[in-house]
Amino acid sequence: MSEFSYFQARGWIEVVVGSMFSGKTEELIRRLRRAEFARLPVQVFKPVIDDRYSMTDVTSHNKTSIASKPIKSADEIWNHLHKDTKVVGIDEGQFFDDGLIQVAQDLADRGLRVIIAGLDTDWQAKPFGPIPTLMAIAESVTKQHAVCVVCGGTASRTQRTAGGAGQVQVGATDAYEARCREHFKPVVDQPSMSLSR
Repeated sequence: MSEFSYFQARGWIEVVVGSMFSGKTEELIRRLRRAEFARLPVQVFKPVIDDRYSMTDVTSHNKTSIASKPIKSADEIWNHLHKDTKVVGIDEGQFFDDGLIQVAQDLADRGLRVIIAGLDTDWQAKPFGPIPTLMAIAESVTKQHAVCVVCGGTASRTQRTAGGAGQVQVGATDAYEARCREHFKPVVDQPSMSLSR
């Protein structure tokens, strides 16, 4: 058996990470649409906590969307997985607990392609949820970058601009900005005079 056929037979894990507004969900949807064009059965899941743009669909900040099944925990995937599914997409992976790691491993071991998008670090630039471990075990990792709203440079950090000090706070432009390392502060900071405003 060739190395390539082993990889195909065993499935694999792809992880798409980056700060907020870096196009992670857009990239997840693009990959899932390509799988659909290839006539591969696709299923998409997201955490119920993410209700910013839709209660059910995975939706990017640009309003691109794909139908999904909201779930409370990664283990629920097994309750909804169809026998013929070949590709599983999971958005906002950082909101799941570490159970997502084993679920992703088991799906890949069954021969499925697993694509997970999520924040690799939180608003304090600390590793976020199961994403860092998923990056370590994945066959493919893509790091997306946004545009710093302060200087227009490459942004790799998520700046919280409103809200409390808890790690999880669902929001969009109402509570977060993309910033570069230079302009990022690991505290809740006032919104910048954004280049886009």
